[in-house]
Amino acid sequence: MKSKEKSFLEVEGARVHNLKNVSLKIPRYELVVITGLSGSGKSSLTFDTIFAEGQRRYLETFSGYARQFMGELKRPDVDKISGLSPVISIEQKTTSRNPRSTVGTITEVYDFLRLLFAKTATAYSSETGEAMVRYSQKQIVQELEKLYTDKNIILLAPLIKGRKGQYQELFAGLLKKGYTKVRIDEVFYDLDEPIEIDRYKIHDIELVIDSLKIETKNKKRLDNSLEIALKEGKGIVLVQEGKNWRFFSQHLMCPTTGIAYEEPDPNSFSFNSPYGACPTCSGLGEVSEIPRQDLLPKPQSTLEKGAIPLLKQVRSTAVVTAKIEGLLKKNGYTAKTPFKEIDDSIIQKIFYGTQESFSYHYGGEKKYSDQFEGLIQLLQQVAEQSEEGEEKKPWIASLMRKTTCPTCHGTRLKAQALFFKIGKENIADLSKMSLDKLYNWVQNANDVLGTAEKLIATEIIKELKSRLNFLLEVGLSYLHLNRSSHTLSGGEAQRIRLATQIGSELTQVLYILDEPSIGLHPSDNERLIQSLQRLRDLGNSVLVVEHDKDMMLHADHIVEIGPFAGKNGGEVLACSSKEDFVKNSKTITAQYLRGEKNIALPKNRRAQSDKVLRLIGATGNNLKNISVNFPLGNFIVVSGVSGGGKSSLITGTLYPALHEHFYKEKTKPLPYQKIEGLEHLDKVIAVDQKPIGRTPRSNPATYVGFFADIRNLFALMPEAKIRGYAPGTFSFNVKNGGRCETCRGSGYKTIQMGLLPDVYVLCDDCQGKRYLRETLEVRYKGKSISEVLAMSIDEADAFFEAIPQIHRKIKALQAVGLGYITLGQSSTTLSGGEAQRVKLATELGKKQTGKTFYLLDEPTTGLHFDDVKMLLSVLQKLVDLGNTVLVVEHNLDVIKVADYVIDMGPVGGDAGGYVVAEGTPETVAKNKKSLTAPFLMEELKSERQKS
Repeated sequence: MKSKEKSFLEVEGARVHNLKNVSLKIPRYELVVITGLSGSGKSSLTFDTIFAEGQRRYLETFSGYARQFMGELKRPDVDKISGLSPVISIEQKTTSRNPRSTVGTITEVYDFLRLLFAKTATAYSSETGEAMVRYSQKQIVQELEKLYTDKNIILLAPLIKGRKGQYQELFAGLLKKGYTKVRIDEVFYDLDEPIEIDRYKIHDIELVIDSLKIETKNKKRLDNSLEIALKEGKGIVLVQEGKNWRFFSQHLMCPTTGIAYEEPDPNSFSFNSPYGACPTCSGLGEVSEIPRQDLLPKPQSTLEKGAIPLLKQVRSTAVVTAKIEGLLKKNGYTAKTPFKEIDDSIIQKIFYGTQESFSYHYGGEKKYSDQFEGLIQLLQQVAEQSEEGEEKKPWIASLMRKTTCPTCHGTRLKAQALFFKIGKENIADLSKMSLDKLYNWVQNANDVLGTAEKLIATEIIKELKSRLNFLLEVGLSYLHLNRSSHTLSGGEAQRIRLATQIGSELTQVLYILDEPSIGLHPSDNERLIQSLQRLRDLGNSVLVVEHDKDMMLHADHIVEIGPFAGKNGGEVLACSSKEDFVKNSKTITAQYLRGEKNIALPKNRRAQSDKVLRLIGATGNNLKNISVNFPLGNFIVVSGVSGGGKSSLITGTLYPALHEHFYKEKTKPLPYQKIEGLEHLDKVIAVDQKPIGRTPRSNPATYVGFFADIRNLFALMPEAKIRGYAPGTFSFNVKNGGRCETCRGSGYKTIQMGLLPDVYVLCDDCQGKRYLRETLEVRYKGKSISEVLAMSIDEADAFFEAIPQIHRKIKALQAVGLGYITLGQSSTTLSGGEAQRVKLATELGKKQTGKTFYLLDEPTTGLHFDDVKMLLSVLQKLVDLGNTVLVVEHNLDVIKVADYVIDMGPVGGDAGGYVVAEGTPETVAKNKKSLTAPFLMEELKSERQKS
């Protein structure tokens, strides 16, 4: 921030991980980019040194009593850090895995909408669509005098509405109170005479309070009787005049049918509260069910001949079968009727349950049932509630598919909540809107509110507009509030947190961000940069770990760590203003920024062959019934704006459909008509950025598959044979083998920090070596198993040169640019991009058929320009072998080298979902409808000028 006096965050003698005793001065109140090759030490400096020290200092402010429950955080290996402000880290981690967490809840926008609806929405009758009304007792008297003057009326208090039973105790109690009459299903009965009603039928029962004529002399009597009626009817009274009647209520009530709603409060609109959540799905919006084809595989068969094989798995099979037979008989069918001849509505009742009454025969007796739970619910009980000592039924759970809740249709809310509206929209309608449309609705909300409601809504609307505006600024206009947070990418989750921080308007804070440009189209990148500059201009320091060219060119200061990765990195190569860095620095990044180095265009793009994979009629999410050709044997890139339909097309439709075809697993793709050209492929492989493991015991050696060979090698050593050690002795996953049991072979102990992230502390017993002292005494070429795991991939290349089965897989890791990571590096320390490249190396180590379809989602995440160059080289080699590689990407360096580009859009959200342009990069760059085109055109021009 230019008006602030120049001050610095000074780091002296940092030695965390591969940092080489580095010291540097980073200006405060500026936008600073930290860059460098993957694995060079950027995260070690920013997150493991600066942020870790900030977190430690924060914990030291707690009382000694509080700290004893959290444990002590170890000071980072650094001599001194001065000028350190309170630190907030915004990383690439999905905000929550809880299915109840949504974009609306984590941004708190939905909380303000709930408040707005509770205070200003109009309630409408679910039966007639009329606006609901509420009256005070005085208003009811005025209405009665206006409508029924000089007319005889009956005042009734509703007691039972739409429920089964005989209610003999209720009638006896009313008689004791001195009441004489009731009305049951519109027929009057004397309470002093026997009343017999069908216990299996639904009844409406009202208590007769008084019969009187509306006239002046009866004014006091009317007041008294009305007060009693409202008390007995719990705020509702029914008035009958002749054959007509009308309801009045002190609550929200339909004037025609008399149905009443509870007074709304914010919890009435919360799917995380029992007051608002749909009872069927408990507010999740989806339920697990068994597909009909699995429940009824042979519809031509009958109940008697076992048409429903899963019926044998429910508890009390004989009783359930008898009930189904009774349900069929009531509806005119028998156990001998083929299911294909039974009306679909009856089959629905058998599967999903019914509240109707029916009789059935069991054990030689005629019995009655007033409901049937349905086979799906009975099978779920078997899957979820196995009794003590009973073996679980995981196979039933495996049959379950997630599907939209049939009761709330995905809105997550009780039906009543949906009949509260502002204008024409209920809260579920707003939750389905893209954020840009929701912002427009909020801006115009006052147009549909009454005078009093406008006053109430003023502050709520102000807060909604502010929060939504921040989300739009960071390029998230295409999201909607109902989007589950676990479906967000790391970049989306990070930008949501960024928008929240901008909204908090904190000052004097150091923000550290990890590649916020991930998943962002070039057209949105400018707004992201403006958001970061705004955060800076509020009086904060912003430190961004980033590889994006535009971000660097808009930074105030650039720091480059290197020169290479791993042990060959960890040095500060440059730390200067942006202008000095671009002009004077001789670092590899500066060379790319100046254009001295570049990712060159291919000399010849591959021609499209006759072999094409064609996806027809894709309609999932925002896809507009599109059909797309994927030329096989090509390097394909799917590009387009965020929210344009890329993920829906590829990860939501194409990949699940191919996976289901090749591996026969029950994955459910988004809706589409058919796929043609499958005969040209033999398998599909998705190489994503999900962690290769979730515990410190998982590492590249175990994932790629050569750790077993290393363990076998150590078990063959003479010392191991003398001691009787087997390969399992050298595993850190085998209990009571050769691993350290204190840390269970992870090398670290986990300290749970409560509200803060878990912290891993070096194991006191093994000092991070993972094994017992006796195990470490076995050596190969002078190295223990722990020392081998501590080797970098580059070091292991020479060490295992004589062991082909290990060496081949190590070479594959080198080929994807991971020579700097160690064999035993914990998977929890690998970035998403590194995890993806480990998976890619695993595939490279396998035998190639030349008929594989590879799918990668933003593989350039976390990669420097030079790393991207190496990755593209590997992907092109896979295509050269005859395979097809499809990449979902925003990175122009990747798009420009593709053989074929499919650009989605034209914009994000509901207006997207089309194929805007397709063909070679040159063809797409000329398409005026594409938002990618102008950026791609500029990149292609630039590359041609260089060549």
